[in-house]
Amino acid sequence: MKQRVIGDVSVSAIGLGGMPMSIEGRPDERQSIATIHAALEAGVTLIDTADAYHQAAKDEVGHNEELIAKAIREFHGDTDAVLVATKGGHLRPEPGAWAQDGRPEYLKEAAKASAKRLGVDAVGLYQFHRPDPSVPYADSVGALAELLDEGVIRMAGISNADPDQIREANEVLGGRLASVQNQFSPAFRSSEPELELCDELGIAFLPWSPLGGIAKAADLGTAYEDFAVIARERDVSPQVVALAWELQKSDVVIPIPGASRPQSILDSVVAATVKLRDEDVARLDAAKPAA
Repeated sequence: MKQRVIGDVSVSAIGLGGMPMSIEGRPDERQSIATIHAALEAGVTLIDTADAYHQAAKDEVGHNEELIAKAIREFHGDTDAVLVATKGGHLRPEPGAWAQDGRPEYLKEAAKASAKRLGVDAVGLYQFHRPDPSVPYADSVGALAELLDEGVIRMAGISNADPDQIREANEVLGGRLASVQNQFSPAFRSSEPELELCDELGIAFLPWSPLGGIAKAADLGTAYEDFAVIARERDVSPQVVALAWELQKSDVVIPIPGASRPQSILDSVVAATVKLRDEDVARLDAAKPAA
């Protein structure tokens, strides 16, 4: 599969988002492991997770990390090139509720707990999940700098960040910011400035919910006719066109579509082989939701 770079690590141009396999409505474990194995067999070498990807119960924390670790252990092929990216600082204290904890002492302990659940000596890519308004941003990111220096993590990233926070994080990390993970899709384009800044700085940009989210991904072609038209011309799905469009925005873009079925990730990886014409990209850039 086409490759992209995070820090100094080469990864597949399409990653796998693990969230749907662990939150409410998740499939049984056998199907989830089959989905991860299908991704690995298709050449996916980036898997995204977080300690907060679980059902809303304290004893579930880290469910997705443990699931991914188990799937990788059980895979029949070589997994040396697989980069597992996880996140900390976002919490699910109870059903329907989310919270942040960006205290440096919390993030350092959370990273060590993630490493243990993943079964690794050092987390490949550790990302500060979401800014905590009660903690200075530099303090939270400073914890990632310490984790890098201590060898607990190999690369550091941030998520749900604005341009000023990207610049601040890169400064605090001494130019070692490897990735930014923000929401971006045909339906959510307000992270365009962050994508452009990452392109300028050479920092990987990982769109989360790149197809519009779990509830809306299947209807992308209905919601955006331009994506459906180009999909029909190419004999691929509108979802593939959306991912190909994102990939062509910049060489730093690595979409991480979520999946809970093998068929979903196998469809997504086709996007790495699709080359859109300049006029197609312009049309999709200007695409509006169906009335």
